[in-house]
Amino acid sequence: MSAQAQADYKDDQLMKNEFVSTYDTVIDSFDGMNLPKDLLRGIYSYGFEKPSAIQQRAIMPLASGLDIIAQAQSGTGKTATFTVGILSQIKISLQRCQALIIAPTRELAQQIQKVVIALGDYLNIKCYCCIGGTKLQDDIVNLQNGVHIVVGTPGRVYDVLQRGLIKPDTIKMFVLDEADEMLSRGFKDQIYEIFRLLPPSIQVGLFSATMTEETLQITTKFMKDPVKILVKKDELTLEGIRQFYVNVGGQEKGKYDVLTDLYESLSITQAVIFCNTRRKVDWLTSRMTEDGFTVASTHGDQKDRDGILSSFRSGICRVLITTDLLARGIDVQQVSLVINYDLPSNLENYIHRIGRSGRFGRKGVAINFILDDEQPKISELCRHYNTTIPEMPNNISEFL
Repeated sequence: MSAQAQADYKDDQLMKNEFVSTYDTVIDSFDGMNLPKDLLRGIYSYGFEKPSAIQQRAIMPLASGLDIIAQAQSGTGKTATFTVGILSQIKISLQRCQALIIAPTRELAQQIQKVVIALGDYLNIKCYCCIGGTKLQDDIVNLQNGVHIVVGTPGRVYDVLQRGLIKPDTIKMFVLDEADEMLSRGFKDQIYEIFRLLPPSIQVGLFSATMTEETLQITTKFMKDPVKILVKKDELTLEGIRQFYVNVGGQEKGKYDVLTDLYESLSITQAVIFCNTRRKVDWLTSRMTEDGFTVASTHGDQKDRDGILSSFRSGICRVLITTDLLARGIDVQQVSLVINYDLPSNLENYIHRIGRSGRFGRKGVAINFILDDEQPKISELCRHYNTTIPEMPNNISEFL
């Protein structure tokens, strides 16, 4: 069996076993989805050949106008799923906002915009990104010139809606990416305020790699009998990502010693190192730079996040140190190693972090650094995701 055939077979098995769904139709080709011809051209030009498991199940209900709650692991084509569903319904001749996509970070919003523009290339789609940290005057000019789709972060989108720069009467679709985070305490009120400004008949789509019970409860307030496509809990840990832990002893400095040993011994394509605080990111970056290691870092306080991410995506920088800011949705295809310098403070963020490696079926490795008193946390992760996280072997380089 060829490598492509093996990948297709594996994806088919995932499709059968991975989801708990209230929507039974599964369409295993883009040609079978009755999509506009120019949208199909954009899909194939983008490099897609066969829809992934989530795309086979979720594109059609979204394209049919149904509310949907869709969960899929990082790297399985979630963004393209809702993008295709939205683009299939856009009326090109009407240059008014018809779909609104909200994401938790500026970087993710910009990434979604790129996918919308690429897939909608032959449709001549106009998609604009409304995010904080940019000039409102630019938003005013671009939105007044007419757009089909707006992608943005909650604060700025609410602002332009309130100012009347986006007219809600033509908006037919409202999609939340990373919905569990968007409906958590930090964003929930803003999302409600946006929703109150939208037409009562609006179609709603929620997409995320994790979906908590709390999120599912909240959705009953603003969704109409949604289709639910959820991942079985015991399937949540990404296939193809080997997970290990290293007990560094009782002191924090042991983490640094293990990290530098790893850095010198491994041939890494690209790696992301996660810390829990901005201060730790800055400290680790300074310390590694002083010791002659080439690294870059980014977190929410920095102004040049775009430039740093761009250099990482292009391969100029091989190792990026960051906080959970990047744990969700930032697609760097070459990442082969994720190191949790600190274990994430909540269980849900673990899968978002390790999902940075092994994108679209490539193999990847996640290594968790723990102190003596954190051993129970590894057991908790194993129970939560029904997975095994063994101690890191001496031959770790063979897994990369």
